[in-house]
Amino acid sequence: MFDYFYGAKAEQFAFYRVPKVLFTNDRFRYLSAEAKTLYGILLDRVPLSAKNGWIDEQGRVYIICTIEEIMADMNCGNKKAIQLLSDLEDKVGLIERKRQGLGKPNLIYVKNFISVDNPVERHFLKCQNVTSGSVEITSLEVSKGHGNKTDIIKTEYSDTDSFYSDRSVGKGSDAMRSRAQYEDYFRESLELDYLSRDRTLDQDALHAMVDLMVDVCCSTRKSIRINREDMPIEVVKSRFMKLDAEHIKYALMTLANNTTRVKDMKQYMLAVLYNAPTTISSYYQNWVQHDMANGLI
Repeated sequence: MFDYFYGAKAEQFAFYRVPKVLFTNDRFRYLSAEAKTLYGILLDRVPLSAKNGWIDEQGRVYIICTIEEIMADMNCGNKKAIQLLSDLEDKVGLIERKRQGLGKPNLIYVKNFISVDNPVERHFLKCQNVTSGSVEITSLEVSKGHGNKTDIIKTEYSDTDSFYSDRSVGKGSDAMRSRAQYEDYFRESLELDYLSRDRTLDQDALHAMVDLMVDVCCSTRKSIRINREDMPIEVVKSRFMKLDAEHIKYALMTLANNTTRVKDMKQYMLAVLYNAPTTISSYYQNWVQHDMANGLI
């Protein structure tokens, strides 16, 4: 017998995330639910591939996922696995396969679901050299009503002045259209209409966070230094694109309850947003334990 979820317990688990746009956009209406699920599984592998350096000479990230692995993940036969890959490639162009020959598995390029076959996506491949600077973020306090503290976040950044000036790199119609597409994506995935109606939230900080995430997604940089590590821009982008409304509310709460002096608010927000998926689970777990210990639940 399966148990119920209590509080935010679901946040403790790992999930495959299938982009909502695959179900809401008419462009993908003829794609089966199984094919959409497979896309979510393949998309989940992209950040790790980027981190491991699986990048071709043009700067494009690829993954390696064999038919056997797909059969196991999707609990299907060989013919079905091949058909699902073909649907993703031929019907909507969400993936592209490249043969290696000599019995080696195909390389699979997982395409960007926001603007498939939009030439603007090529601007991600243009790289700039990164110079290093650093800043440390000290202990962040969570809700004063519970008195718990999150882990210390230590974050280094690379030439942030140049990073944030990336907005001005391209002001043509393609660049503006790409930015608008990401703004639309975050408006839907973060439920901004709902968050904007919540008067308990700092609306200025909310919109600043969204602007920051759009800046990252439109950046021409190749990497951003986070947690003392140079993270590929695609990894950071992927992390941001998996955030939801609860992550943003948690990030806003973290900002509101921080009592330490912050030298650069944009850098601070970058750290909070990137770490939100990992720190939110421990926060809610401590919250529940606190309430249980005090007889509140």
